[in-house]
Amino acid sequence: MLQRIRQILFRICAAILSIFILAEVNYPQLSPQAQLAIFAMLGLVLVFLKYPIHRRFEDNIAFKVLDLVFAFAVVVCFGYILVQTEFVFKRFWIDGQRLGDRAGMETTTDYVIGLLGLLLVLEGTRRAIGLTLCVLSLAFLAYAAFGQSMPDWLFPHRGYSWQRIVSQTFLHSQGVFGIALKVMFTYVFLFVLFGTLLEKTGATGYIINFATRLFRSSVGGPAKVAVVSSGAMGSLSGSAVANTATTGTFTIPMMRSSGFRPTVAGGIEAAASSGGALVPPIMGAGAYMMLEIVEPAVTYLQIIKAALIPAVLYYTALLLIVHFYAKRVGASTEVPKESATETPQSKTGLEGFIFLVAFITLILFLLLGYTPFRAVSLSLLFILILIGIRGIWGIIKQIIRSDASSTRTLIKHTLLLLTRQIWIGIRQTLAAMEKAADGGVSLIVAASCVGLILGVVTLTGIGVKLPGTLLPLAENSRILALVLLMISTIILGMGLPSSVCYLLMATLVGPVLSDLGLVPLAIHLFIFYFGMMAMVTPPVALAAYTAAAIAGAGIMQTGVAAFRFALVGFALPYAFVLKPELLLLSSGGGTAGLFAITVSVLIAVLGIVALAASVCGHWFAPLNLWKRAGLLAAAVVFFLTHPGWVQLVALIVVVAIGFFNWRLRRT
Repeated sequence: MLQRIRQILFRICAAILSIFILAEVNYPQLSPQAQLAIFAMLGLVLVFLKYPIHRRFEDNIAFKVLDLVFAFAVVVCFGYILVQTEFVFKRFWIDGQRLGDRAGMETTTDYVIGLLGLLLVLEGTRRAIGLTLCVLSLAFLAYAAFGQSMPDWLFPHRGYSWQRIVSQTFLHSQGVFGIALKVMFTYVFLFVLFGTLLEKTGATGYIINFATRLFRSSVGGPAKVAVVSSGAMGSLSGSAVANTATTGTFTIPMMRSSGFRPTVAGGIEAAASSGGALVPPIMGAGAYMMLEIVEPAVTYLQIIKAALIPAVLYYTALLLIVHFYAKRVGASTEVPKESATETPQSKTGLEGFIFLVAFITLILFLLLGYTPFRAVSLSLLFILILIGIRGIWGIIKQIIRSDASSTRTLIKHTLLLLTRQIWIGIRQTLAAMEKAADGGVSLIVAASCVGLILGVVTLTGIGVKLPGTLLPLAENSRILALVLLMISTIILGMGLPSSVCYLLMATLVGPVLSDLGLVPLAIHLFIFYFGMMAMVTPPVALAAYTAAAIAGAGIMQTGVAAFRFALVGFALPYAFVLKPELLLLSSGGGTAGLFAITVSVLIAVLGIVALAASVCGHWFAPLNLWKRAGLLAAAVVFFLTHPGWVQLVALIVVVAIGFFNWRLRRT
C-alpha cells in the first residue's frame, strides 16, 4: 500500500514538474529564485520517492516512511525560500523584508532552514548520483569553513562562519539557486522531455530499424547498426549510461549473434553511446551550460554548428574502426533477420515521420532566431499535434472498417473511439513526463549540489587563485596545458555526470586556457568532450560497465575495449582546439573560410583512417606491429600539427602502407 502511494505521488509530481517548467519558462510569472526553488523542490521530492536510503532497506516500511518524511522536509525548506521571495506572500515575510533584501541580516530561522536544505541536497545527491559529488561538495564546504588552517599550496583564506556559508550556498542566488540549476531549469529538462516524448512515439524502434536496413548486407552490419542508432538515440537522451541501457538491449545481442565477442560488442556500444551527447542539436546538458559560461557569449546555433563536424568525424571513425575490425575477425556480413522484429514500435513508417518532423522543426525554429527553450517547446507542440493526427487517422480507418447499421450507431462508435484515443494520448504524454522526470531528477540534484561548490568558489575566490597558479605550469606549451586539462576532466568525470563535470571544470580551469590565446568555444567543447570520454575510460567507465552487464562480459575487459574503440574521441578535441576550422571557426574566433575548413577536414579524415587501421590492425589485409605504429604516428601528426612538410611525410607513410596492404590482399 505504501509503495503504491509512493508511485502515485511520483507520477503526480512528475506531471507537475513538466507542466510547471513548460509554463514558467515560456510565460514566467515568478522571480528567478522562486522558479528554481520550486524546480529543485520537485526534483528532490522525486529523488526521495524514487531512491531508497540504501538498497538493503528498499522493502523496509520504516525507511519508506522516513523517505516520505525527507520529502516533506524538502517541501518545507524550499517552500520557505518561495514564500520569503515572492511578493504574493509578503504578509509572511520576516521583518517585512524579502529574503534577498535582508542579506547579511538573516534570522536564526533562515539559517536553520538553510542548513537543513543543504543537508537534504547532499542526501538527495548521495542517493541519485553516489558519494563522489557529495564528498567533493563536503570538501569545498570544509575549505570554506577552515580556510585559515590550510597550507600555502591549498590557497588559504580567512575562513567563514557556518552562517555565512549557509547564506552564500543556500539562502541566496549564488549557490544552490545559481547558474547550474538555472541551466537545468531553462534548457535541459525541456530537451529531456523532448527526447522521451519522441521515444514514446516509437523513435527508438524507427532509428534501430532504419540503421538495420541501411547496413543489412554490410560487413560488420550489426556493429554499424549499434554505432548509428546509439549516436542518434544519444543525442535525444544526452546520457551515455541511459543510451547504453536503451539501445544496447537490442544491439549487443545482435552483434554477438554475428560473431563479435561479448567484450567487443559491449565496447562498441559503450563507445557509440558515449558520443551521442556530442551530436547536435541536443548534445546533453553541456551545450546549454555553454550559453551561460562561454565568454564572449555565443548563441545556441553557434554551438551546434561548431559541434557538427567533430560529431560526424567521431562517428565516421567508429564506423571505420568497426569495419576494419569486422574484416579482421571475419564477422557476419548480414544483420540477423530476427533482430529487426525485436525492436519496439517498428511496424509503420509514421514513427519515422514524427521523428524527422520533430528534428526539422527544432532546427528550423533555431534558425529563425527563437531561443532554445522556445524552439523545443514549439517542437513539443508539433509532436503532440502529430500524435493527435495519428490517433485521428487510426479512428478514421476503424470507422471505415466498421459495419455500423445506422447513423446513431456510427456516431456512438466514433465517440467511443475518440474518447479512447484521447485517453491513450493523455496516458502517453503522462508516461513521457514520468520518464523525463525519472531520467532528469539526477541532473536536478546534481546541479543543486554543484551549486554548493560554485557558491564556495565565489565566496573564497579560489576560482581566481587556481588559474593563476596553473597558468605558469603550462604557459610555455599549449599541448601540456591541454594534457593537464584532459587528465583533470577525465578524473573528475569518472564519478560524475558529464554535464556536471563540464560545469566544474569550465568554472575552475577554463580561464587558464583562454589566457593562452585559444578560441573560447573550442576550449569549452574540449572540456565537454573529455567529460563524455570519462564514460569509457577505465577504471571507472560507467557506460562500459552498463554494456558489460548486458553483454554478460567482464567489466574491465569491456572498459578496455570501449576505450580502444573510442580512441578517436581522445584525439579530436586536440585537433579542433589547435585547428578551430574543424569547428567552422577561425583562429581569432570568427567564421572560418571554406578552403581552410575543407583542408582541415580532409587532414582530420586522413588522421581518422590511419588511427582506425592502427587500432584494429587491419587495412585491406592484416597489419603487423611496425605498420600499426607507423599509422598511429601518422595519425598523431595529422591531428596535432598544421599543414607542412611533417604532414607530407605522414601522408606518404599512410599511402605507402595502404598501397602495400592493398597489393598484399590482391596477391
